[in-house]
Order: sequence, then C-alpha cells, then structure tokens
Amino acid sequence: MALKQIDHGSKAYSQMVQLRMEILRKPLGLSFISEELEQEKNDILIAAFDEDEILGCCILTAIDNSRIRLRQMAVQKNVQGKGIGESIISFAENIARDKGYKILTMHARNTAIGFYEKFGYTVKGAQFEEVKTAHHVMEKKLM
Repeated sequence: MALKQIDHGSKAYSQMVQLRMEILRKPLGLSFISEELEQEKNDILIAAFDEDEILGCCILTAIDNSRIRLRQMAVQKNVQGKGIGESIISFAENIARDKGYKILTMHARNTAIGFYEKFGYTVKGAQFEEVKTAHHVMEKKLM
C-alpha cells in the first residue's frame, strides 16, 4: 500500500471523489456539487493506493495557522478493519505536523467516534447534525 498526496483534478482525485461518493454520500442520498469540489483545490488531498486502486482517502483543510481539519475520511468497504484508516490518519497527522499545525480537528460521525478515540482524539462539545447525520467535533494536539 502506498500513501501519497494527490493533485486536485488528477485521475487519482477522480478516484477519490468516487470513493467518497460511494462510502460517505450515496448512503445518505447525497452527492457533490461542483463548487464544493472546486474548493478542495487548496486542500491537502491524501489517498492510499494498492497499485492503481484507491483504498482510502482523507482531506486536510487549514482553519488557521495552528489548526487544520481532517475531512472526508473514507475506506473501501471490502478493506475496512485492515489498518488502512489507521495508516491514513498517521500519514495525515505527520503532514499536518510537518506543516506546523498544532491541532488536528474534525467533525466525526457518531458511528466513527470509537475509531478516532483509539488514536488519541477527544470529543469536544455537544452533538450536532451535519449531512443528515449526528456528529461531534473531535480534536487532537499534534506533538
């Protein structure tokens, strides 16, 4: 498995959008709008590949000089539970740390809270609804 940053608009990015659609959006009856995808041009796009097949992905979006947000974490259903998500999180944290960010934050679906807690993320604040699903803000200080 190879972890890498990918370019917006590339073939790999198209695969990333498709994976996110299948795992995150389609089950909720949602899709992407072009403006939403266009805003990702300035984000850090991360993907895990097995040769040319995308296995998982996430996006890092800067909030300010010290905080960055992890978004759109997705892993193919047939390889969930095999350490791919853990590898993506670790890779994303290292990139964020290398770029000088001190806190990694996210809006985690309630169903994923346990997954993120295993890696040192803590719930901050009350539950809220986003994309038709219950979420909590979670964060971790990057050392």
